[in-house]
Amino acid sequence: MKKFIPVIILLALSIKLAACAGDADSRWLLTDDELKDKIAQMLIMGFRGTEATEESAIVKTLKAHAIGGVILFNYDVPSKSSPRNIVGPAQTSALISSLKKYSRKPLFVAVDLEGGRVNRLKPEYGFADFPSAQALGEKNDVAYTRAVSESIAVEISALGFNINFAPVADVNVNPKNPVIGALGRSFSANAETVALHCESFIAGHKSLGIINSLKHFPGHGSSTADSHLGMADVTATYKDIELIPYDKLVKNGEMDMVMTAHIINRNIDPVYPATLSSKYIKGILRTRLGFKGIVVSDDMHMAAISANYGYEEALVRAVNAGCDLLIISNNNSFFDDNACEKAVEAIFKAVRRGEIPQSAITESYERIIAMKNKYAITR
Repeated sequence: MKKFIPVIILLALSIKLAACAGDADSRWLLTDDELKDKIAQMLIMGFRGTEATEESAIVKTLKAHAIGGVILFNYDVPSKSSPRNIVGPAQTSALISSLKKYSRKPLFVAVDLEGGRVNRLKPEYGFADFPSAQALGEKNDVAYTRAVSESIAVEISALGFNINFAPVADVNVNPKNPVIGALGRSFSANAETVALHCESFIAGHKSLGIINSLKHFPGHGSSTADSHLGMADVTATYKDIELIPYDKLVKNGEMDMVMTAHIINRNIDPVYPATLSSKYIKGILRTRLGFKGIVVSDDMHMAAISANYGYEEALVRAVNAGCDLLIISNNNSFFDDNACEKAVEAIFKAVRRGEIPQSAITESYERIIAMKNKYAITR
């Protein structure tokens, strides 16, 4: 009988491994390096520098971690100085080309170019000028909105960007809102009008192969505070119409990506803002509205998050809430050279402790790779 013992042991081991393979939440299906690579794909990092060389901090990050993407800015908020990344068209194009060359995997390269005041590619740097969402909404010609969107997409595509964190789907509930209405970032106080112009804006970008992200879910238009500076509580001001643009655009299949808002509505979640709340992301966006694309957090360094939660804690909560991509701009009140390493390590340890199911990382990773494949992002 002894000669059969190894066979029995191997059979038992095979059964055990098969059982583990069928457990989507097993913490040990991926090696440490594989898991960290998948986590890194969930990060969109901000950085300092107008060029990328072997000695650049961002290049060292790209070589050390398979980060999902980068985001470029014209102005460095922590130091109150410019330039940060953007000087002019030729320089920006060269910077993006170098970043893609050094990246271990195909790279999302993102920018905020809504038009009007929120535009990282300033006319004074040699870029085109584009009207604000408010101006487009007041004109109320969806064909014109699409034409403007195509012009924006032509410019950013030529530079090498593949994501524009626009359009704004916030309904202008509060025209004095310091971060939306007062800056002309909303198309309209009419939710149906907002939805129509968002649809046209998205169509214009898609025609040039640029990914859009609708923002800021579930609606920042009624707030009286700026979430860059602290928590924005909309409990007393939020209107149900603020969900209409998302509902319509999910149903017509236009939405690839949605950015969450750092707003808290205690009638929905008494404890956490939307970015950290599964009630918003899994309950409303995924289940109720049926969204199947990528959920991206607003900047995790904004004061609404950084002043109320520990950095690592917030990242873990955002992943568990349902965020697939996490923006870490390094461009609010502080700059942290180790922000990427801290993020990867915090999420990695949370998975290994069983605080985040490994399946959540895998699902987010698969959405990210599917989006990169859909838009033929190969570098």
